[in-house]
Amino acid sequence: MKFEHLIQINDPMNPLIDTISIEQLWRGLVLRAESPTLFVPHLDECTISERSSGSFARRLRYGDLVIDDVVYLTPLKEVRYEVPAQGEIAASSLVMKIEAPTSAVLLVRFCYDDGQGEHTDPANEMYDDFKRSAYQEADIDTVRILRQLAGEGKLDASYLN
Repeated sequence: MKFEHLIQINDPMNPLIDTISIEQLWRGLVLRAESPTLFVPHLDECTISERSSGSFARRLRYGDLVIDDVVYLTPLKEVRYEVPAQGEIAASSLVMKIEAPTSAVLLVRFCYDDGQGEHTDPANEMYDDFKRSAYQEADIDTVRILRQLAGEGKLDASYLN
Protein backbone atom coordinates (compact mmCIF):
# COMPACT_ATOMS: atom_id res chain seq x y z
CA MET A 1 0.00 0.00 0.00
CA LYS A 2 1.25 3.42 -0.91
CA PHE A 3 -0.24 6.42 0.86
CA GLU A 4 0.62 10.09 1.09
CA HIS A 5 -0.91 13.18 2.63
CA LEU A 6 -0.01 16.79 3.39
CA ILE A 7 -0.08 18.67 6.67
CA GLN A 8 0.06 22.45 6.47
CA ILE A 9 2.54 23.93 8.94
CA ASN A 10 2.24 27.64 8.20
CA ASP A 11 -0.96 29.22 6.97
CA PRO A 12 -0.85 33.00 6.38
CA MET A 13 -4.67 33.01 6.33
CA ASN A 14 -4.89 31.65 9.90
CA PRO A 15 -3.46 34.08 12.47
CA LEU A 16 -4.18 31.59 15.29
CA ILE A 17 -1.41 29.26 14.15
CA ASP A 18 2.10 30.22 15.19
CA THR A 19 4.54 30.43 12.31
CA ILE A 20 7.39 27.92 12.35
CA SER A 21 10.55 28.54 10.33
CA ILE A 22 11.81 25.94 7.90
CA GLU A 23 14.86 25.52 10.14
CA GLN A 24 12.68 24.82 13.20
CA LEU A 25 10.60 22.36 11.20
CA TRP A 26 13.76 20.63 9.96
CA ARG A 27 15.20 20.39 13.48
CA GLY A 28 11.90 18.95 14.68
CA LEU A 29 11.82 16.29 11.96
CA VAL A 30 15.42 15.33 12.77
CA LEU A 31 14.54 15.21 16.47
CA ARG A 32 11.68 12.83 15.64
CA ALA A 33 14.18 10.56 13.87
CA GLU A 34 16.83 10.75 16.60
CA SER A 35 14.52 10.68 19.64
CA PRO A 36 11.36 8.93 18.44
CA THR A 37 10.23 8.01 21.96
CA LEU A 38 9.18 11.67 22.33
CA PHE A 39 6.74 11.16 19.44
CA VAL A 40 5.75 7.47 19.37
CA PRO A 41 3.82 6.42 22.48
CA HIS A 42 4.34 2.64 22.31
CA LEU A 43 8.03 2.74 21.43
CA ASP A 44 10.07 1.44 24.38
CA GLU A 45 13.57 2.19 23.14
CA CYS A 46 15.56 3.56 20.21
CA THR A 47 19.27 2.87 19.84
CA ILE A 48 21.22 4.74 17.19
CA SER A 49 24.27 3.09 15.66
CA GLU A 50 26.39 3.58 12.57
CA ARG A 51 26.25 7.31 11.92
CA SER A 52 27.61 8.50 8.61
CA SER A 53 27.32 11.66 6.59
CA GLY A 54 23.60 12.11 5.99
CA SER A 55 22.32 8.89 7.57
CA PHE A 56 22.20 6.70 10.65
CA ALA A 57 20.96 3.23 11.55
CA ARG A 58 18.51 2.65 14.39
CA ARG A 59 17.12 -0.26 16.36
CA LEU A 60 13.57 0.29 17.63
CA ARG A 61 12.07 -1.86 20.37
CA TYR A 62 8.33 -2.18 20.91
CA GLY A 63 8.13 -4.76 23.70
CA ASP A 64 9.42 -8.00 22.15
CA LEU A 65 9.28 -6.63 18.60
CA VAL A 66 12.58 -5.22 17.35
CA ILE A 67 12.84 -3.34 14.05
CA ASP A 68 16.04 -2.12 12.40
CA ASP A 69 15.90 0.80 10.00
CA VAL A 70 18.07 3.44 8.39
CA VAL A 71 17.29 7.16 8.38
CA TYR A 72 18.54 9.35 5.51
CA LEU A 73 18.67 13.12 5.97
CA THR A 74 18.59 15.67 3.16
CA PRO A 75 18.98 18.94 5.09
CA LEU A 76 15.96 21.24 5.01
CA LYS A 77 14.29 18.96 2.43
CA GLU A 78 13.42 15.47 3.67
CA VAL A 79 13.84 12.74 6.25
CA ARG A 80 13.57 9.25 4.75
CA TYR A 81 13.11 6.11 6.83
CA GLU A 82 13.97 2.81 5.13
CA VAL A 83 13.04 -0.48 6.82
CA PRO A 84 14.72 -3.46 5.15
CA ALA A 85 12.84 -6.77 5.04
CA GLN A 86 13.43 -8.61 8.33
CA GLY A 87 11.68 -11.68 9.71
CA GLU A 88 7.94 -11.29 9.15
CA ILE A 89 8.35 -7.61 8.22
CA ALA A 90 8.35 -6.58 4.55
CA ALA A 91 10.61 -3.78 3.32
CA SER A 92 8.89 -0.43 3.78
CA SER A 93 9.57 3.30 3.81
CA LEU A 94 8.36 6.64 5.09
CA VAL A 95 9.46 9.96 3.62
CA MET A 96 8.71 13.30 5.29
CA LYS A 97 9.25 16.02 2.67
CA ILE A 98 9.29 19.71 3.48
CA GLU A 99 7.47 21.78 0.85
CA ALA A 100 7.36 25.56 0.62
CA PRO A 101 5.11 26.54 -2.30
CA THR A 102 5.38 30.21 -1.25
CA SER A 103 7.54 32.07 1.25
CA ALA A 104 4.63 32.18 3.71
CA VAL A 105 3.35 28.59 3.34
CA LEU A 106 5.14 25.57 4.74
CA LEU A 107 3.92 21.97 4.37
CA VAL A 108 5.10 18.46 5.16
CA ARG A 109 4.25 15.66 2.74
CA PHE A 110 4.20 12.25 4.41
CA CYS A 111 4.74 9.37 1.91
CA TYR A 112 4.30 5.78 3.05
CA ASP A 113 5.05 2.55 1.21
CA ASP A 114 4.43 -0.58 3.29
CA GLY A 115 5.89 -2.85 0.62
CA GLN A 116 2.66 -4.83 0.37
CA GLY A 117 1.14 -3.40 -2.80
CA GLU A 118 -2.52 -2.51 -3.10
CA HIS A 119 -5.11 -4.94 -1.78
CA THR A 120 -8.34 -5.62 -3.65
CA ASP A 121 -10.19 -7.91 -1.26
CA PRO A 122 -12.59 -6.19 1.17
CA ALA A 123 -10.91 -7.41 4.39
CA ASN A 124 -7.46 -6.16 3.40
CA GLU A 125 -8.88 -2.93 1.94
CA MET A 126 -10.44 -2.27 5.34
CA TYR A 127 -7.10 -2.99 7.02
CA ASP A 128 -5.35 -0.60 4.60
CA ASP A 129 -7.94 2.09 5.41
CA PHE A 130 -7.22 1.57 9.12
CA LYS A 131 -3.45 1.88 8.51
CA ARG A 132 -3.91 5.07 6.47
CA SER A 133 -5.98 6.57 9.27
CA ALA A 134 -3.44 5.52 11.92
CA TYR A 135 -0.56 6.97 9.88
CA GLN A 136 -2.40 10.26 9.43
CA GLU A 137 -3.23 10.53 13.15
CA ALA A 138 0.40 9.78 14.08
CA ASP A 139 1.58 12.50 11.69
CA ILE A 140 -0.90 15.00 13.11
CA ASP A 141 0.47 14.15 16.58
CA THR A 142 4.03 14.64 15.29
CA VAL A 143 3.16 18.12 14.02
CA ARG A 144 1.34 18.95 17.27
CA ILE A 145 4.45 17.99 19.27
CA LEU A 146 6.70 19.94 16.88
CA ARG A 147 4.50 23.03 17.33
CA GLN A 148 4.68 22.64 21.09
CA LEU A 149 8.49 22.28 21.04
CA ALA A 150 8.83 25.26 18.70
CA GLY A 151 6.58 27.34 20.96
CA GLU A 152 8.81 26.47 23.93
CA GLY A 153 11.91 27.52 21.95
CA LYS A 154 13.23 23.95 21.93
CA LEU A 155 13.72 23.89 18.15
CA ASP A 156 15.76 27.09 18.06
CA ALA A 157 19.41 26.70 17.03
CA SER A 158 20.67 28.28 20.27
CA TYR A 159 18.67 25.77 22.37
CA LEU A 160 19.97 22.71 20.52
CA ASN A 161 23.65 23.72 20.38
